[in-house]
Amino acid sequence: MGLFQAFNISASGMTAQRFRTDVISENIANVNTTRNENNVPYRRKIVTFAEKTVTPFSQYYSASKNKLTGNGVKVSAVTEDYSTDFIDEYDPSNPDADENGYVHYPNVNTVTEMTNLIDSTRAYEANVTAFQATKTMAQAGLQVGK
Repeated sequence: MGLFQAFNISASGMTAQRFRTDVISENIANVNTTRNENNVPYRRKIVTFAEKTVTPFSQYYSASKNKLTGNGVKVSAVTEDYSTDFIDEYDPSNPDADENGYVHYPNVNTVTEMTNLIDSTRAYEANVTAFQATKTMAQAGLQVGK
């Protein structure tokens, strides 16, 4: 694996985690959004990652092992969470209440989102640490000839 490839892998991880943090922030910001432009409550969004380029299985048997190194991560999808239901709260005085007096709130759980935010932050910090370690090794390599 080349030196710049190590930088690119760490940078792709930082970029992906930053995007995930932005989506989590959007979820938290919309925790009380009872209707959007389509008159439905906000639906929680989930970020899915994938390897940047997947190595074809046939290359695992080739003579060159350099092709088997990692290539980083990318955001493969941002999907809406349909596995959890909206939160129904009885409040007949709310203008967004239905005919039975229930207000449908988004399926956003603040505790879950904060846990995901901590996880995303730690993953970002791990990528920063790996980037800094690679940079330190590169600088040490440049000092060998002196």
